[in-house]
Amino acid sequence: MEPADSDGHGELSSRFPTASVTLNGDDTCIAEARDLAADFLARAGTDHGVAVSARAMDLTRLVVSELVTNAGRHAPGPLRMELRILDDAVEVTVRDTARVQLLARPVDPRRVGQHGLEIVMAVAQAFQVRLEPNGKAVTARIALADEVRGSGSPLGAP
Repeated sequence: MEPADSDGHGELSSRFPTASVTLNGDDTCIAEARDLAADFLARAGTDHGVAVSARAMDLTRLVVSELVTNAGRHAPGPLRMELRILDDAVEVTVRDTARVQLLARPVDPRRVGQHGLEIVMAVAQAFQVRLEPNGKAVTARIALADEVRGSGSPLGAP
């Protein structure tokens, strides 16, 4: 994973670490993405003094897994995963080539599978899907401390 600034280029910021990586979009990239996210958070802790709880590490790996899985299944071509540390959270963005809005399905305890978006929204502080000219960007914000519980509110919302 290459260090990047907020524009996806340049050097790793000393205050707010960011990173981005292009993934091939096949099934093998899911584990790679999880490992890269865990490494990013570990380096944020050791190199930048960012406090990352074990719960935040686990939830970030889960969110990355769900977002990358979804993008790989429903969008042709490579994906881009971006990670950014904010004051008290990590923001995970997965960009893909499918210009389709994502919608959470209604709760159905009889449905087998297809709960990834529900899971992400349940554990994230904030969640957003932005359509872009060449696809979409799906962003989830995960609290770095244990005491904050996810609400799935839109990014930018209190």
